[in-house]
Amino acid sequence: MPAGHDETLDELRQWDLRLVQKRGGYRFSLDPLLLCDFVEPGDASRVVDLGTGCGVIPLVLARKNADATFVGLEQQEEMAELARRNTALNGLEGRVSIVHGDVADVRKMFGVSSFDLVVANPPYRRRGTGRVSPREGRDRARHESTATLADFLAAAKFLVRSAGTICFIYHPLRLPELFAEADRLKLSPLRLRMVHGGEGAEAKMFLVELAKGRRGDLVVLPPLFVERGSRGTSCSE
Repeated sequence: MPAGHDETLDELRQWDLRLVQKRGGYRFSLDPLLLCDFVEPGDASRVVDLGTGCGVIPLVLARKNADATFVGLEQQEEMAELARRNTALNGLEGRVSIVHGDVADVRKMFGVSSFDLVVANPPYRRRGTGRVSPREGRDRARHESTATLADFLAAAKFLVRSAGTICFIYHPLRLPELFAEADRLKLSPLRLRMVHGGEGAEAKMFLVELAKGRRGDLVVLPPLFVERGSRGTSCSE
């Protein structure tokens, strides 16, 4: 049986994926799927996801790009093991590997410029802010614990090769901070897209692509509207 009594087995039919998740723990939202859709893999042959959770991002990207290999880095040991199970469940062990470790320690685990593309859906709440979730593991997924936004960006710069790209999905309240830190690290913003719950609503997230070692004009893409209704979730431009 793929899922235990305290777990669920969920399907992403578009990508022919099955994912085991904790019934009462942290469960991935729409955000990682929006990030996967935003990513332009280009000629990327080696990709790393910082804070992979149950492994949804590398698994979806592995379906999108059959020629690349992927690494998912996860700080919570239980979640890392769940991501390994999901990798095996979908027959992707040869192309997706899961590493248990902290974003703040990437220099001990990987060589500099080891990847063509770095992706992340980092925790967006600062420590001590927001409500505490009763779901085990959810606060560590949403609140900065051992690694801050600056740590995620520094890790991404270390890991990505020159002229490689970095794609994040993050909360708009921290957009100025992300741009300021990217400028300090000499990472150039290439694309930006705001994500809204619907027309007339404030942005709830943003998607950004940064480049290391090359310059380009920032392209602000049309807003993405995420409509939530009785029949589920749909996206429109």
